[in-house]
Amino acid sequence: MNVLQEPEQIRHFDDTFKSRYSDSRFDYEGRAVVRRVKQGSGEYDAYQKGGQKGKELEDIDPEEDNNEDHFSINLGPIDWFFYIAIIAAVIFLVHLILKEGGSSLFTSKRNKSVTIDDDITAENIENADIETLIKQAEKDTNYRLAIRYYYLLVLKTLSLNNLIKFEDDKTNAEYLSELHNTKLDKDFGYISYLYNYIWYGEFPLDIDSYNKAKSNFNNFLKRVKS
Repeated sequence: MNVLQEPEQIRHFDDTFKSRYSDSRFDYEGRAVVRRVKQGSGEYDAYQKGGQKGKELEDIDPEEDNNEDHFSINLGPIDWFFYIAIIAAVIFLVHLILKEGGSSLFTSKRNKSVTIDDDITAENIENADIETLIKQAEKDTNYRLAIRYYYLLVLKTLSLNNLIKFEDDKTNAEYLSELHNTKLDKDFGYISYLYNYIWYGEFPLDIDSYNKAKSNFNNFLKRVKS
């Protein structure tokens, strides 16, 4: 004999139950939910427990999140011109280095060849080939210029022997002061007089006058080197 058992309690569904399960935590349709949380903030634990902090976290669509990390370059005409100019400058520099071997481009003033007396400075006098300049001036019968070169050769020789310190703006009187109480001070004073008289006084020189002045310079150079 079958006895129909009555349920002890009849359960009724609340009419608003659906609204309680509309939260993104109960989304089972396959849409991934990504929540951005700070490391060590404790919000992840709150989210797991359904706490208030977890509810406040922002839902981010993975597709939208990927778009935020996407890197793109959008250059205008001015930007393109700027980059093209830089590339062209680099190409030109490489071409110049290869063509010249890089020597002339990075050669210091100290090692550059000296062609006129104005090119001789404190930076390059020790490497200047003044003897060649003297010969060229003699060949051109420019004896005044040859005397100027001789005086520069004297200063170079004194500098190489650490008797003076050659400087571009130093006067002949200052060089003479550096040689004070040495065996060279009187002779240097005389050739300085010859140089000032011939070069700055624009004294005309013929071959005989030049050879006499030249001998004084050569004798002084021998004394410095001895």
